[in-house]
Amino acid sequence: MRNTMRVIICMWEHEFFIEVGFQEPVIEIKRKIEQLLGVAIAAQSLTVSGIELLDGLDMEDYPIVTEGTKIDLTIKSMEPLVNQYCSCKIQIVVKFSARQHYIEVDKTETVRSLKEKIHIVDGTPIRRMSLFISGKEMEDDFRNLSEYGICEFSEIHVFLKNVNRMKDIEPTSKSLSLVVQTSSSLLDGASIPLEMIDSSTVNELRQLLLSRKVLPMDDYLFIHRQRIMRDNCSLRWHGVEDGDILYVFKGTIIRSES
Repeated sequence: MRNTMRVIICMWEHEFFIEVGFQEPVIEIKRKIEQLLGVAIAAQSLTVSGIELLDGLDMEDYPIVTEGTKIDLTIKSMEPLVNQYCSCKIQIVVKFSARQHYIEVDKTETVRSLKEKIHIVDGTPIRRMSLFISGKEMEDDFRNLSEYGICEFSEIHVFLKNVNRMKDIEPTSKSLSLVVQTSSSLLDGASIPLEMIDSSTVNELRQLLLSRKVLPMDDYLFIHRQRIMRDNCSLRWHGVEDGDILYVFKGTIIRSES
């Protein structure tokens, strides 16, 4: 079994092929582009069908990227980027009881954004996280990190809420108005309005679309805020909120073997 694939990097009116590994980090692909084109990693933005490829993830986290996929390369303006990076980008230490992660954040990000990054890196459900800095809980999800005095190499401690306790205070289900956005190759990029209960699972969402014949019978992946959604987890678990957009692509998750 091949461990690599050829993808097409598209920049303005130019295209070129590049060989990437199924388990290759996105940041490594940007390094290859830097070597080929001389474009700084910090100035690169890679997207597939409007979904940005995040530096902290590997290619296998994006099963929408297959042999021959076109990846759009956008070059950001370097001067404002450098100024912003120098003034706002910092690295912090996120500590669990038995492990820790180094995560890059922007001081203007919110607590909620930090929780999403921790979820991407560690897999811990957002709703189970309680974040503390210097013994003080970061309670307000919508406050900026700078308001909590976070600076370079600040230590953020993550405590997990007790599952049994959470069941006792489980909020009642609420209705969500969503938009399911298909890729350009599926139904010509249709936007499908939908009403769902936030306790519904992703698999129930899929079955609803199939039963209504909104989507043709096939295998599909759903993506919310640049993260692949898990079939057996609820919309609430994924942090889906009223008015959010869910992206749907044909495909299944297949982990390549070394």
